[in-house]
Amino acid sequence: MLKKFLQALLLCFVAIGCGSHNTPTLEKIQERGTLLVGTTGDYRPLSYKEPITGEYWGFCIDVAEEMAQELGVSARYVPTSWPTLSADVQAPELFDFAIGGITVTDARLQFMDMSEGYLCNGKTILCRQEDASKYQTLEDLNKPEVRVMVNPGGLNEKFARENLPSCTLIVFGKNEEIPFKVADGEADVMITEITEAPWYVRNNARLAAPLLDKPFTRGQIGILMRKGQGDLLKVVNAKIQEMKSNGKLKALHEKYGLVYGY
Repeated sequence: MLKKFLQALLLCFVAIGCGSHNTPTLEKIQERGTLLVGTTGDYRPLSYKEPITGEYWGFCIDVAEEMAQELGVSARYVPTSWPTLSADVQAPELFDFAIGGITVTDARLQFMDMSEGYLCNGKTILCRQEDASKYQTLEDLNKPEVRVMVNPGGLNEKFARENLPSCTLIVFGKNEEIPFKVADGEADVMITEITEAPWYVRNNARLAAPLLDKPFTRGQIGILMRKGQGDLLKVVNAKIQEMKSNGKLKALHEKYGLVYGY
């Protein structure tokens, strides 16, 4: 059913585009034969680039592969970063959309488009196992003696600056290394998400995520793209709906140990 919808939508945009210099995104993707996907590759288990092989894996990578398959093309991953994400998305020569733990926010929707949410998210913390009982509220974190580490340019840093003005804030460039910094005692707490924290706890006995069941915020993760790509956005949203209906999205949650709904 979705294939027929895609074919009809593509034919419609091709017809509208005749005589115009603005080629619709779907037509460009079909002609290119690849879906260009921007991703940070630093966010286990959603989007991670293996340093040795260069291979990408994760929940959001699987979603991107589903999108590429729906379009009848292959996915090619383009590196981006949290500080440059918005600028990169709005540069049309870089990629068609960005994916990988990107929360739907009003601020992003002012300048870009986002798909409907396909994964629940919310701010939480990682800390050392022996400190789990010490950190139960924001007030417990908002103290000068508490060293809070975040990656730069994203919502983790924004949350910390807005809600923890009295903590000792440490901004560290490599998100995927911060849990190990906490475990090694170089920081006390990492501000992270309920999607990311359980993976590190399962894979490192020194870490704890004591507030997983009561996140500080609640939101949805979606696919980010520049405005003016209505044809692509329709297909992406239709595919997300299909994956929700046929159980594929729930199966991906189970594959990566993620919470399906709050």
